[in-house]
Amino acid sequence: MLALSRYNSTQHSASQLLPRISNDSGGKVEVRVAVEGLSRQGNHTHGEPTTSGAIVVILSMTLGIISNIVALFILANAYSLQRRRTKATFLLFASSLVVTDFIGHVIPGALVLRLYLSGGAHPKDFNDSDRMCQFLGGSMVFFGLCPLFLGCAMAAERCLGVTKPLLHSSLVTKTRTKICLSVIWLAALCVAILPCFRLGSYTYQEPGTWCFIKVLSDTQEVDLVFVVLFSVLGLTSLAVALVCNTVSGMTLVLARLRRKPGSHHSAKSHDIEMVVQLVGIMITSCICWSPLLILALMSVIHSYTGSIGEDLSSYKTLMVMGVRLATWNQILDPWVYILLRRTVLRKIYLIAKCQERLRANELGHWEPSSFRSSEKNVNQV
Repeated sequence: MLALSRYNSTQHSASQLLPRISNDSGGKVEVRVAVEGLSRQGNHTHGEPTTSGAIVVILSMTLGIISNIVALFILANAYSLQRRRTKATFLLFASSLVVTDFIGHVIPGALVLRLYLSGGAHPKDFNDSDRMCQFLGGSMVFFGLCPLFLGCAMAAERCLGVTKPLLHSSLVTKTRTKICLSVIWLAALCVAILPCFRLGSYTYQEPGTWCFIKVLSDTQEVDLVFVVLFSVLGLTSLAVALVCNTVSGMTLVLARLRRKPGSHHSAKSHDIEMVVQLVGIMITSCICWSPLLILALMSVIHSYTGSIGEDLSSYKTLMVMGVRLATWNQILDPWVYILLRRTVLRKIYLIAKCQERLRANELGHWEPSSFRSSEKNVNQV
C-alpha cells in the first residue's frame, strides 16, 4: 500500500564545506550563500515526484487487489455451499475481514499515490495537517484496527465453538454476528475520528508521502493518550487472539488423542481447518503489526519526555519500516485463507505422503535383505 520515497539531506554536505572557507567577512557571506543555495536545491529535489516510488505503490496496490478479490470469490462460493452454521459464521467473519482489507488497501493506497504524483508535502508543513492528511491518517488507524479486532473476534468465536459447542450454538447466530461486525467497525471508527475532537492529531510523516499519528515531535498529552490507546487496543487484540487460538488448538489436539480408532468426526475436521486458518491470520498480524504498535508507543513516550534526542532520525527510519511492514498484512491475510483451506492442505498432505512412499521404495531396493536374497538365487543357479 505504502512505498515511502527516500530523501536526501543537503545541509550535511554544506557543513562539510565550512572548514575550507576563510574567516573573513567575504568568506562568511559566501558560506551563507552556499548553504542557502544547497538548502533550496534540497527542498526542490524533495518536492519532485519519484517514479520508482509511484511504481512500487502501483504494484503493491495491484497485488493487494488481486489477492483480496481471489480470496473473496473463494469465500463467497464456500459460503453459498455451506450448510453448517458454525462454518457459515466463520466464513462471514472471514469475508468481512477480506472486504475490510480490500478497502483498506485501495483508499489509503490511492491517497499515497496522489501524494507521490504531487511531489509530497513540504518539510515545513510536516507539523500541519490538511483535510486529506486527516482522512489518510484516520484511514490508516481505522483499517489498521479493524483487522486486529476481527481476528480477535474470530478467535474468540472459534474458542467458544470448540470448548463449549452447546453454548456456542445457542448464543452465536447470523444476526448477532452481523451486530458484532457492526460494533467492531464502529469501535475502530470512533478511535480513528478522535483527532476531530482535538484528542490527538494526524500529521505528515517524512518523507511527506503519508500521514499518521503525531509520535515524534511536538507531542502533547492528548497525542500521548491517543497513541497509547491505539497501541494498547492493537496489542490487546493480538494477545486475546493468541490465548483463544492456543486454547482452541490444545482442545482439538486432546480430542484427537482421545478419539477411538475407526471413529469419524467431520465436525472436528472443520474445526481444525478453521483454527489453522486463524493461527495463520494471527501469526501474520503479529509479524506485520507488532513492530509498528510497539515502536509508536516507544516513540511517543520518548518524544513526550524529551529523551528522543539524537535518536530522532533512527526513529523516523524505523517508523517508515514499521508502516511498510504493516501494509503487508492486507496482502497476506487473503493468502492465509487461500492456502490454508482443507482442500489445499489435503493435496499437500497427499503429495508429501506420495513422496515419502517413493523414498521408502527407493530405500527398500538397497536393504541388506535384498542383497541376501539375490545371493541365494545366484548360488542356486
